[in-house]
Amino acid sequence: MKPRARLVIKSGDLEGTSYELAASETLIGRNPTTDITLLDEGISREHALVLYDEANDSYSVEDLQSTNGTQVNGKRVRSVTLNPGDELCIGRTLFEFVRD
Repeated sequence: MKPRARLVIKSGDLEGTSYELAASETLIGRNPTTDITLLDEGISREHALVLYDEANDSYSVEDLQSTNGTQVNGKRVRSVTLNPGDELCIGRTLFEFVRD
């Protein structure tokens, strides 16, 4: 499956690192088994899930009841559809959502 979008780290040690969102679900967290693993004590082992909805060709992020929450464009969210250019903050890591 050809990736349609990616998350690019905008700040911190891994600035510029790009993660392709090629699967229908991309798990972000501290656990080494997650799809995007962040070494940050401020995030949960399984923190958030980026979902691809093929029917609507859209992506959304869902917070997995994490302690410190997930923010999109500075607002804490439970679940929200992502738009190109949105900033996703998980712990101390800031991502930009990019559509290809």
